[in-house]
Amino acid sequence: MQELKGRVAVVTGGASGIGRGMAEAFLARGMKIVIADVEAGSLESTVAELAKDGGEVIGIECDVSSEASVEKLRDETLSHFGAVHVLCNNAGVAGGEGGTTWEAPQADWDWVMGVNVMGVIYGIRHFIPTMIDQGTPGHIVNTASMAGLIHGMGIYGVSKHAVVALSESIWNELRQGGHSIGVSVLCPGWVRTRIMESERNRPEAPREAPGERRPEAEVMRAVVEKLIEAGLDPADVGRLVADSIESERFYVLPHSTWTNMIENRMRRIVDGEDPIGVQPDGGMGIDLPGFSEG
Repeated sequence: MQELKGRVAVVTGGASGIGRGMAEAFLARGMKIVIADVEAGSLESTVAELAKDGGEVIGIECDVSSEASVEKLRDETLSHFGAVHVLCNNAGVAGGEGGTTWEAPQADWDWVMGVNVMGVIYGIRHFIPTMIDQGTPGHIVNTASMAGLIHGMGIYGVSKHAVVALSESIWNELRQGGHSIGVSVLCPGWVRTRIMESERNRPEAPREAPGERRPEAEVMRAVVEKLIEAGLDPADVGRLVADSIESERFYVLPHSTWTNMIENRMRRIVDGEDPIGVQPDGGMGIDLPGFSEG
Protein backbone atom coordinates (compact mmCIF):
# COMPACT_ATOMS: atom_id res chain seq x y z
CA MET A 1 0.00 0.00 0.00
CA GLN A 2 2.22 2.76 -1.31
CA GLU A 3 -0.14 5.72 -1.00
CA LEU A 4 -1.47 6.66 2.45
CA LYS A 5 -2.67 10.19 1.77
CA GLY A 6 -6.44 10.44 1.88
CA ARG A 7 -6.85 6.89 3.20
CA VAL A 8 -8.72 5.97 6.39
CA ALA A 9 -6.95 4.31 9.33
CA VAL A 10 -8.50 2.79 12.44
CA VAL A 11 -6.21 2.49 15.47
CA THR A 12 -7.36 0.64 18.58
CA GLY A 13 -5.72 1.63 21.84
CA GLY A 14 -5.01 4.86 20.03
CA ALA A 15 -5.41 7.35 22.87
CA SER A 16 -1.89 6.82 24.22
CA GLY A 17 1.41 5.03 23.74
CA ILE A 18 2.19 3.27 20.48
CA GLY A 19 -1.36 3.72 19.23
CA ARG A 20 -1.13 7.48 19.53
CA GLY A 21 2.30 7.34 17.84
CA MET A 22 0.69 5.55 14.90
CA ALA A 23 -2.14 8.08 14.71
CA GLU A 24 0.32 10.98 14.70
CA ALA A 25 2.41 9.36 11.93
CA PHE A 26 -0.67 8.66 9.83
CA LEU A 27 -1.97 12.21 10.21
CA ALA A 28 1.42 13.53 9.13
CA ARG A 29 0.98 11.55 5.89
CA GLY A 30 -2.45 12.97 5.20
CA MET A 31 -4.62 10.10 6.41
CA LYS A 32 -8.03 10.29 8.06
CA ILE A 33 -7.97 8.70 11.48
CA VAL A 34 -10.37 6.85 13.74
CA ILE A 35 -8.95 6.50 17.24
CA ALA A 36 -10.60 3.78 19.30
CA ASP A 37 -9.95 3.40 23.01
CA VAL A 38 -11.63 2.12 26.15
CA GLU A 39 -10.54 5.17 28.16
CA ALA A 40 -13.13 7.85 27.42
CA GLY A 41 -11.24 10.73 29.04
CA SER A 42 -7.93 10.04 27.31
CA LEU A 43 -9.74 9.43 24.03
CA GLU A 44 -11.47 12.80 24.14
CA SER A 45 -8.31 14.75 24.98
CA THR A 46 -6.18 12.93 22.40
CA VAL A 47 -8.68 13.53 19.60
CA ALA A 48 -8.85 17.21 20.52
CA GLU A 49 -5.06 17.55 20.51
CA LEU A 50 -4.59 15.76 17.19
CA ALA A 51 -7.46 17.58 15.48
CA LYS A 52 -6.39 21.09 16.49
CA ASP A 53 -4.05 21.41 13.50
CA GLY A 54 -6.80 20.53 11.07
CA GLY A 55 -6.35 16.77 10.91
CA GLU A 56 -9.40 14.64 10.13
CA VAL A 57 -9.66 12.54 13.27
CA ILE A 58 -12.56 11.16 15.27
CA GLY A 59 -12.70 9.12 18.46
CA ILE A 60 -14.88 6.09 19.15
CA GLU A 61 -15.03 4.47 22.56
CA CYS A 62 -14.37 0.77 22.12
CA ASP A 63 -13.63 -2.26 24.29
CA VAL A 64 -11.86 -4.62 21.91
CA SER A 65 -12.58 -7.62 24.16
CA SER A 66 -16.25 -7.20 23.22
CA GLU A 67 -17.17 -8.38 19.73
CA ALA A 68 -20.24 -6.13 19.69
CA SER A 69 -18.06 -3.12 20.52
CA VAL A 70 -15.64 -3.89 17.66
CA GLU A 71 -18.52 -4.40 15.24
CA LYS A 72 -19.89 -1.02 16.32
CA LEU A 73 -16.44 0.50 15.70
CA ARG A 74 -16.51 -0.77 12.13
CA ASP A 75 -20.03 0.48 11.52
CA GLU A 76 -19.34 3.96 12.93
CA THR A 77 -16.12 4.20 10.91
CA LEU A 78 -17.98 3.40 7.70
CA SER A 79 -20.79 5.76 8.61
CA HIS A 80 -18.38 8.65 9.12
CA PHE A 81 -15.70 8.07 6.48
CA GLY A 82 -17.34 5.58 4.11
CA ALA A 83 -14.34 3.23 4.00
CA VAL A 84 -11.44 1.79 5.96
CA HIS A 85 -8.04 1.10 4.44
CA VAL A 86 -5.71 0.51 7.39
CA LEU A 87 -6.64 -1.35 10.57
CA CYS A 88 -4.21 -1.30 13.49
CA ASN A 89 -5.18 -3.88 16.10
CA ASN A 90 -3.00 -2.21 18.70
CA ALA A 91 -4.90 -2.30 22.01
CA GLY A 92 -3.20 -4.49 24.58
CA VAL A 93 -2.63 -5.04 28.28
CA ALA A 94 -0.02 -6.59 30.53
CA GLY A 95 -1.15 -8.96 33.24
CA GLY A 96 -0.66 -12.21 35.07
CA GLU A 97 2.21 -11.01 37.23
CA GLY A 98 3.31 -12.25 40.61
CA GLY A 99 3.16 -16.03 40.35
CA THR A 100 3.56 -19.06 38.16
CA THR A 101 1.41 -19.48 35.08
CA TRP A 102 -0.57 -22.33 36.58
CA GLU A 103 -1.30 -20.30 39.70
CA ALA A 104 -2.66 -17.29 37.80
CA PRO A 105 -6.36 -16.65 38.45
CA GLN A 106 -8.74 -17.48 35.63
CA ALA A 107 -9.71 -13.80 35.64
CA ASP A 108 -6.15 -12.90 34.57
CA TRP A 109 -6.29 -15.33 31.65
CA ASP A 110 -9.72 -14.09 30.59
CA TRP A 111 -8.71 -10.42 30.71
CA VAL A 112 -5.32 -10.65 28.97
CA MET A 113 -6.41 -13.11 26.30
CA GLY A 114 -9.68 -11.23 25.82
CA VAL A 115 -7.91 -7.96 25.00
CA ASN A 116 -4.65 -9.14 23.43
CA VAL A 117 -5.93 -12.06 21.36
CA MET A 118 -9.69 -11.86 20.97
CA GLY A 119 -9.42 -8.12 20.36
CA VAL A 120 -7.27 -8.86 17.30
CA ILE A 121 -9.53 -11.70 16.19
CA TYR A 122 -12.63 -9.50 16.40
CA GLY A 123 -10.81 -6.82 14.45
CA ILE A 124 -9.92 -9.07 11.54
CA ARG A 125 -13.32 -10.80 11.55
CA HIS A 126 -15.24 -7.56 11.22
CA PHE A 127 -12.90 -5.40 9.16
CA ILE A 128 -11.21 -7.70 6.64
CA PRO A 129 -14.45 -8.67 4.82
CA THR A 130 -15.27 -4.96 4.45
CA MET A 131 -11.78 -4.20 3.17
CA ILE A 132 -12.00 -7.05 0.66
CA ASP A 133 -15.41 -5.88 -0.59
CA GLN A 134 -14.04 -2.37 -1.13
CA GLY A 135 -11.64 -3.72 -3.75
CA THR A 136 -8.99 -1.15 -2.87
CA PRO A 137 -5.51 -1.67 -1.39
CA GLY A 138 -5.49 -2.04 2.38
CA HIS A 139 -3.29 -3.09 5.27
CA ILE A 140 -3.62 -4.76 8.67
CA VAL A 141 -1.17 -4.03 11.49
CA ASN A 142 -1.31 -6.28 14.54
CA THR A 143 0.67 -5.19 17.58
CA ALA A 144 2.43 -8.15 19.19
CA SER A 145 5.72 -7.79 21.06
CA MET A 146 9.21 -9.19 21.25
CA ALA A 147 7.50 -11.40 23.83
CA GLY A 148 5.79 -13.06 20.85
CA LEU A 149 9.11 -14.06 19.29
CA ILE A 150 11.10 -15.25 22.30
CA HIS A 151 10.49 -17.66 25.17
CA GLY A 152 8.35 -17.46 28.26
CA MET A 153 6.74 -14.35 29.80
CA GLY A 154 3.66 -16.12 31.12
CA ILE A 155 0.16 -15.12 30.07
CA TYR A 156 1.40 -12.03 28.26
CA GLY A 157 3.89 -14.06 26.25
CA VAL A 158 1.24 -16.62 25.36
CA SER A 159 -1.04 -13.86 24.08
CA LYS A 160 1.67 -12.24 21.97
CA HIS A 161 2.82 -15.53 20.42
CA ALA A 162 -0.81 -16.01 19.42
CA VAL A 163 -0.89 -12.59 17.73
CA VAL A 164 2.25 -13.43 15.71
CA ALA A 165 0.81 -16.79 14.62
CA LEU A 166 -2.52 -15.20 13.73
CA SER A 167 -0.79 -12.49 11.69
CA GLU A 168 1.23 -15.07 9.76
CA SER A 169 -1.94 -17.00 9.02
CA ILE A 170 -3.96 -14.09 7.68
CA TRP A 171 -0.98 -12.87 5.60
CA ASN A 172 -0.88 -16.26 3.90
CA GLU A 173 -4.66 -16.49 3.47
CA LEU A 174 -4.97 -12.99 1.99
CA ARG A 175 -2.11 -13.68 -0.40
CA GLN A 176 -3.56 -17.01 -1.51
CA GLY A 177 -6.92 -15.32 -2.05
CA GLY A 178 -5.35 -12.71 -4.31
CA HIS A 179 -6.50 -9.83 -2.11
CA SER A 180 -4.59 -6.55 -2.17
CA ILE A 181 -4.43 -6.31 1.62
CA GLY A 182 -1.04 -6.40 3.29
CA VAL A 183 -0.27 -7.48 6.84
CA SER A 184 2.35 -6.38 9.35
CA VAL A 185 3.02 -7.66 12.84
CA LEU A 186 4.68 -5.14 15.14
CA CYS A 187 7.05 -6.67 17.70
CA PRO A 188 8.56 -3.90 19.83
CA GLY A 189 10.72 -4.15 22.92
CA TRP A 190 10.83 -1.36 25.47
CA VAL A 191 8.72 1.64 24.46
CA ARG A 192 7.69 4.55 26.67
CA THR A 193 4.07 3.58 27.22
CA ARG A 194 1.76 2.99 30.18
CA ILE A 195 1.68 -0.78 29.66
CA MET A 196 2.64 -1.38 33.29
CA GLU A 197 -0.46 0.57 34.33
CA SER A 198 -2.82 -1.71 32.41
CA GLU A 199 -4.84 -2.43 35.55
CA ARG A 200 -6.35 1.06 35.21
CA ASN A 201 -8.56 -0.31 32.42
CA ARG A 202 -9.36 -3.66 33.95
CA PRO A 203 -13.09 -4.39 34.20
CA GLU A 204 -14.58 -3.91 37.63
CA ALA A 205 -16.28 -7.30 37.55
CA PRO A 206 -15.66 -9.39 40.70
CA ARG A 207 -12.37 -11.23 40.52
CA GLU A 208 -9.89 -12.91 42.79
CA ALA A 209 -7.69 -10.54 44.78
CA PRO A 210 -4.29 -10.25 43.07
CA GLY A 211 -2.48 -11.03 46.30
CA GLU A 212 1.03 -10.06 47.25
CA ARG A 213 3.71 -10.36 44.58
CA ARG A 214 6.70 -12.55 45.24
CA PRO A 215 9.97 -10.71 45.96
CA GLU A 216 11.51 -11.75 42.64
CA ALA A 217 8.44 -10.49 40.79
CA GLU A 218 8.71 -7.14 42.56
CA VAL A 219 12.38 -6.88 41.55
CA MET A 220 11.60 -7.71 37.94
CA ARG A 221 8.72 -5.23 37.80
CA ALA A 222 10.94 -2.43 39.11
CA VAL A 223 13.62 -3.18 36.52
CA VAL A 224 11.10 -3.40 33.69
CA GLU A 225 9.58 -0.05 34.68
CA LYS A 226 13.01 1.58 34.45
CA LEU A 227 13.68 -0.02 31.07
CA ILE A 228 10.34 1.22 29.77
CA GLU A 229 11.13 4.75 30.96
CA ALA A 230 14.32 4.58 28.88
CA GLY A 231 12.58 2.97 25.91
CA LEU A 232 11.80 4.22 22.42
CA ASP A 233 9.57 7.21 21.82
CA PRO A 234 6.12 5.94 20.65
CA ALA A 235 6.24 8.56 17.89
CA ASP A 236 9.31 6.88 16.41
CA VAL A 237 7.55 3.52 16.49
CA GLY A 238 4.53 5.07 14.80
CA ARG A 239 6.66 6.41 11.94
CA LEU A 240 8.26 2.99 11.52
CA VAL A 241 4.81 1.42 11.26
CA ALA A 242 3.78 3.91 8.57
CA ASP A 243 6.99 3.15 6.66
CA SER A 244 6.30 -0.58 6.96
CA ILE A 245 2.80 -0.21 5.52
CA GLU A 246 4.15 1.68 2.53
CA SER A 247 6.90 -0.89 1.96
CA GLU A 248 4.62 -3.86 2.82
CA ARG A 249 7.02 -5.16 5.46
CA PHE A 250 5.59 -8.04 7.48
CA TYR A 251 7.78 -8.34 10.60
CA VAL A 252 8.29 -4.89 12.11
CA LEU A 253 11.10 -4.93 14.69
CA PRO A 254 11.78 -1.46 16.13
CA HIS A 255 14.63 -2.80 18.29
CA SER A 256 17.00 -4.10 15.62
CA THR A 257 19.72 -4.86 18.17
CA TRP A 258 17.43 -7.42 19.83
CA THR A 259 17.33 -9.82 16.90
CA ASN A 260 20.01 -11.97 18.49
CA MET A 261 17.37 -13.13 21.00
CA ILE A 262 15.21 -14.40 18.15
CA GLU A 263 18.19 -16.12 16.55
CA ASN A 264 19.14 -17.74 19.86
CA ARG A 265 15.63 -19.07 20.36
CA MET A 266 15.43 -20.50 16.84
CA ARG A 267 18.83 -22.12 17.23
CA ARG A 268 17.79 -23.80 20.47
CA ILE A 269 14.61 -25.07 18.83
CA VAL A 270 16.47 -26.54 15.87
CA ASP A 271 19.10 -28.07 18.17
CA GLY A 272 16.43 -29.53 20.44
CA GLU A 273 17.73 -27.71 23.50
CA ASP A 274 15.78 -26.56 26.53
CA PRO A 275 14.33 -23.05 26.34
CA ILE A 276 16.07 -20.43 28.44
CA GLY A 277 13.74 -19.89 31.34
CA VAL A 278 14.62 -21.25 34.75
CA GLN A 279 18.27 -21.79 35.53
CA PRO A 280 19.49 -24.91 37.40
CA ASP A 281 20.04 -22.82 40.53
CA GLY A 282 16.44 -21.67 40.48
CA GLY A 283 17.19 -18.19 39.19
CA MET A 284 15.26 -16.47 36.43
CA GLY A 285 16.99 -16.50 33.05
CA ILE A 286 15.53 -13.32 31.59
CA ASP A 287 17.04 -12.98 28.15
CA LEU A 288 16.33 -9.28 27.70
CA PRO A 289 18.75 -6.40 27.12
CA GLY A 290 19.41 -4.53 30.32
CA PHE A 291 18.30 -7.27 32.67
CA SER A 292 19.94 -10.50 33.78
CA GLU A 293 19.33 -12.43 36.94
CA GLY A 294 20.14 -15.97 37.99
